[in-house]
Amino acid sequence: MASIPIPRRTLLKTGAALALGQLAASRAFGETVWPSKAIRFVVPFAPGGSSDIVARSTAAELTKLLGQSVFVDNKPGAAGNIAMNEVARSDDQHTLILGHIGTLAVNPYIFDKLPYDANKDFKPVSLLAKVPSLYVVHPSVPAKNLKEFIALAKAQPGKLSYGSAGNGSAGHLAFEYLKMTTGMFILHVPYRGTGPQLTDLLGGRLEAAAIGASAVLPHIKAGKLRCIATGSAQRLPLLPDVPTVAEQGFPGFEMTQWYGLQAPANLAPAHLERLSVETMKAIKTQNVSERLVADAALAVGNTPAQYAQFIAAEQKRWKEVVTAAKIKPD
Repeated sequence: MASIPIPRRTLLKTGAALALGQLAASRAFGETVWPSKAIRFVVPFAPGGSSDIVARSTAAELTKLLGQSVFVDNKPGAAGNIAMNEVARSDDQHTLILGHIGTLAVNPYIFDKLPYDANKDFKPVSLLAKVPSLYVVHPSVPAKNLKEFIALAKAQPGKLSYGSAGNGSAGHLAFEYLKMTTGMFILHVPYRGTGPQLTDLLGGRLEAAAIGASAVLPHIKAGKLRCIATGSAQRLPLLPDVPTVAEQGFPGFEMTQWYGLQAPANLAPAHLERLSVETMKAIKTQNVSERLVADAALAVGNTPAQYAQFIAAEQKRWKEVVTAAKIKPD
């Protein structure tokens, strides 16, 4: 039987349809294979310190779990606003950023205008770690615990002073939160960075400060500073004899710097789901937990929904503190 010739136009149409079908299938397959290249993990602060330790420890484990390199890119400036704005505008599905109490829960209330929306421009992935603030005094201060310090401050209102790394810094917020909670009055002396502040505190030119645990633990151990309370929910293993603020008469008080993982809002839901699962695994590994404990940080690791609820609660709390203390950036 003689074959019936197929018109050339029909062949062309069929070939085009097959090509389009293959392209669509390829794209669909490509979207399910994530990550398909190295992931850039932006840290909105300078290298060094707790933010770098949290980010690099997490990135190392995620590299193993995701099968692609996760590399840290430090982009400091403008209280984290520059990096947050850059990542919010990213659309390559392979850029993440380290979220922080400042960029997500404080900056929205101390700056008149931000180049990003903390809630709309990002998707919460997981809360990574908390770094407790330690309330410390110079040894010359005649107060052995928080209750005695509050009594001293109330007996001499305005005579005592505390330092911070600057207006709107974590130390500033931590002490204003304590003042608001306890009803005491103590003067604030802002510095340009933790280093100058710590120098004056160690020299006795300041009476008190609230500083991240990693920066002051050596001075506490050496007897150069006295820790009168921790801002953590439970006592720290590295300072088992120091009670929390909550234990000393203020239930529910917690003051920690915290770090989480955020993705741009356009990250595909399937990618977010995988990222959240692997991030929770990463932060709970022994390698990460031990590294954080050595820096007096507490590993967390939770779901996107739990992290979103945490951020909302933190925003409510810090909005009240910022408003009451009239805090503005330097």
